[in-house]
Amino acid sequence: MKKNCTAEIEVTDLSHDGRGVARIDGKAVFVRGALPGERATVRIVRRKRSFDEAEVETLHSRSPDRVEPRCAHFGQCAGCNLQHLAPAAQIAAKQRVLAENFERIGKVAPERWLPPLADAPWGYRRKGRLSVRHVEKKGRVLVGFRESNPRFVADVRRCEVLHPALGTKIEALGDMLGTLAAAAQIPQIEFAAGDEVMALVIRHLVPLGEGDRQALIEFARAHGFAVYLQPGGLDSVHPLWPEAPALRYTLPESGVTLAFEPLDFVQVNAGMNRRMIELAMELLEPGAGDRVLDLFCGLGNFTLPVARRVARIEGVEGDADLVRRAAATATSNGIDNARFHVANLFEDHRQASWARAAWDKLLRAPPRAGADKLLEYLPGKDTHRVVYVSCHPGSLARDAQILVQAHGFRLAAAGVMDMFPHTAHVESIALFERG
Repeated sequence: MKKNCTAEIEVTDLSHDGRGVARIDGKAVFVRGALPGERATVRIVRRKRSFDEAEVETLHSRSPDRVEPRCAHFGQCAGCNLQHLAPAAQIAAKQRVLAENFERIGKVAPERWLPPLADAPWGYRRKGRLSVRHVEKKGRVLVGFRESNPRFVADVRRCEVLHPALGTKIEALGDMLGTLAAAAQIPQIEFAAGDEVMALVIRHLVPLGEGDRQALIEFARAHGFAVYLQPGGLDSVHPLWPEAPALRYTLPESGVTLAFEPLDFVQVNAGMNRRMIELAMELLEPGAGDRVLDLFCGLGNFTLPVARRVARIEGVEGDADLVRRAAATATSNGIDNARFHVANLFEDHRQASWARAAWDKLLRAPPRAGADKLLEYLPGKDTHRVVYVSCHPGSLARDAQILVQAHGFRLAAAGVMDMFPHTAHVESIALFERG
């Protein structure tokens, strides 16, 4: 079909990115805003060799799983694209994606499926990046996520998925930025919420005058924010007000408090993070005599809670600053059986002391690329249990095949964790047992 032509279609599936899937004359069509089981008249907006992309013109039948989006900006803002799908159906779709990846890529299937892990579906996002654009024609500064066309910033006044400390104040933030002399030179704001304070990192391309700095301080005082400035690269970030903000979060079940910097990696969803750690503990079954290796350990989000229950644990991470802070956090929490190492885990480290040591159990939480390089030499023969936390089902499935076929493990259990409600992102966890 030609671009801008219309056709009536029936949606049969949901794609990995949350779009409805249909076929026209045998060719796949991805339809934004459509759900499986629905009939619609759609308009072709983009043609590719192997598929087309379309948008709904008229919806003729509604899926029983369709709900009214809570956000007034849904459909314009691309920050989350599944608000029109009931939360239970979102989770079921994510589990199907995980199962399909295990079958298609890994050629494996879990012996049992874990119940899906979920928490509050709104106001959950404590970390992220907002785009900023000064639009003279509108006479204001836009603050929000990108639109479906990434060239544009969505005109967001309130965000339902952001932590309420920020989500309810997006419009006020944009209004304040519009008063700054440097308004047109602020391209983004990163945000990070600890248990007590929400931090904003203002990226600015020109030096800020005293008037602009004072306006930011007054806004921070009025709304309870901590404000950092970023005039250059990542190493240029420094607090504007207060002088020494205290960013930290507590894991009460483990009696651990972790301090972090605003650009550090921390799990986006605080409630889900606590539940995820509990589930990882349940699957890992840490014992008083266990030796555990935590790979891609970051700030010690898993390492330090596990340390409370085992004889010895070592964490490995590629970011030296994170490793330094993880070690300091262990000391401040009175944990003396945890050690940390700096290593790029996408390189070969089989001669490193931590790689050659004997470990009873492994915990790994790699980025999207997965951990296939590590699987060339870990786990060793002494390891009988691996808990794998994944943010990409394709790399998990690939690594699962290696663990099963090359290392003699069974995929004992797996399940999804709804870390990013209302998005198509699939977070998952898997347990591998040897024998």
